[in-house]
Amino acid sequence: MSIKFILFDLDGTLLPMDPNVFAKAYFGSLARKLAPYGYDAKEFVDAIWAGSDAMVKNDGSKRNEEVFWDTFKKIFGEERINKDYCHFEDYYNNDFNKVQPSCGYNPDTPSTIYAIKDMGYRIILATNPLFPSIGTECRIRWAGLKPSDFELYTTYENSCHCKPNLEYYRDILRQFDAKAEECLMVGNDVNEDMIAEQLGMKVYLVTDCLLNKDKKDISGYPQGNIKGLLDYLKTL
Repeated sequence: MSIKFILFDLDGTLLPMDPNVFAKAYFGSLARKLAPYGYDAKEFVDAIWAGSDAMVKNDGSKRNEEVFWDTFKKIFGEERINKDYCHFEDYYNNDFNKVQPSCGYNPDTPSTIYAIKDMGYRIILATNPLFPSIGTECRIRWAGLKPSDFELYTTYENSCHCKPNLEYYRDILRQFDAKAEECLMVGNDVNEDMIAEQLGMKVYLVTDCLLNKDKKDISGYPQGNIKGLLDYLKTL
């Protein structure tokens, strides 16, 4: 069965980054934004991690957005979060772009994506939906792309599961009435992205910012840099 859809991870795949450097810059700037409203930096960052963990464990009964904010409200109180929610929105509207220097830029990313679109493939951004849409849209632009380049980009507002849960990938398949065998998943995280192979998707491992925390054998995966994906597609 021929490939019709190509799913791309974002962080570390289309957008070069060290996740630890990015997290430090991102959480630090968000904590500083909320500090004037009485949030202790450590407690605040711990709450973000707790909310992220809750989304990763989401059983699909709620949107990730709701799961995240339910966690925050349990920690800080519903009334306080409802009152301060506007400050979180303001952060993404006015401050989040200042985190961009913590990431890299690969000029091969936009040229490769546009070449693949010209080949007739349908493009989906299968980034782990831990961010609000505005945060994802910012990171898409940091990679030299536009949100409109993708038929779908997963965010915490439109998703009920997270990687590496296979239900995350099944949700995408259902949305496009696609078969796994029609899809190629491209990503840099062995655990979160290559797991799509278990559903029958083909995979391509981007190794520039490789994440392999369990030190799995990766020799069996087609792999290389993002530009090398074009050569791999010619073999399918």
